[in-house]
Amino acid sequence: GSHDSFSFYIDEASPVGPEQPETVQNFVSVFGTVAKKLMRKWLATQTMNFTSQLGAGIRYFDLRISTKPRDPDNELYFAHGLFSAKVKEGLEEINAFLTDHPKEVVFLDFNHFYGMQKCHHEKLVQMLKDTYGNKMCPAIFAHEVSLQYLWEKEHQVLVFYHSPVALEVPFLWPGQMMPAPWANTTDPDKLIQFLQASITERRKKGSFFISQVVLTPKASTVVKGVASGLRETITERALPAMMQWVRTQKPGESGVNIITADFVELGDFISTVIKLNYALDEGEDDTT
Repeated sequence: GSHDSFSFYIDEASPVGPEQPETVQNFVSVFGTVAKKLMRKWLATQTMNFTSQLGAGIRYFDLRISTKPRDPDNELYFAHGLFSAKVKEGLEEINAFLTDHPKEVVFLDFNHFYGMQKCHHEKLVQMLKDTYGNKMCPAIFAHEVSLQYLWEKEHQVLVFYHSPVALEVPFLWPGQMMPAPWANTTDPDKLIQFLQASITERRKKGSFFISQVVLTPKASTVVKGVASGLRETITERALPAMMQWVRTQKPGESGVNIITADFVELGDFISTVIKLNYALDEGEDDTT
């Protein structure tokens, strides 16, 4: 999976997102485009668009949706500090890949909503319906969802929706079915301790589960590395330790399930995570 999956599309010409604190809003109002260029270096956590991510093997997408102030078209946008692509365009891009690859399955996790009223949620639900139709798998018990089941039903999309709206729509899986504990640290050792502890605590059966192999910069980190950005200052330096943790994991009910990262093309993140799946086959061979 990719963290802030849509952030490749962040637009430096866009206004600042409504969720940003006043200090950031003021910073941009004083320094304008220069401020936004610097912000992008810290807000864009991916360098690949959806099609490239899908081609590389990403199957889980972390999506944050926002309305844009004073937008005459009343569109919905992906957002992370600054606005990104229109949601409709992103969903269609993913759908084109699924149409070309009918046995592939993706998880779309709508986990943050900014400036959204009831009418905006209705618009997004209709957009999902229009784009994916019967490709979407209705919410059932998580342990019933096997690839075989999805192939038989011709479902390719599981949509997780972190809002009460999910309870009213059969094809929206409630957000609590996709927990994603967040370490909120810049320290790789603390991150690994947190990841390990959250897997140990993963006793709640019947849900999917995300391990976020993601370091979060503090304000002081950003100030020190303001011109270099997230990738150079944090992600690349911490990569060896984080990848070592990923390699030692076991998949399955009491182990890892979905693993997300920033800059998913770095190192061998994608191939390493995909390889973990083969440990499941080995486990089955041992028991039969």
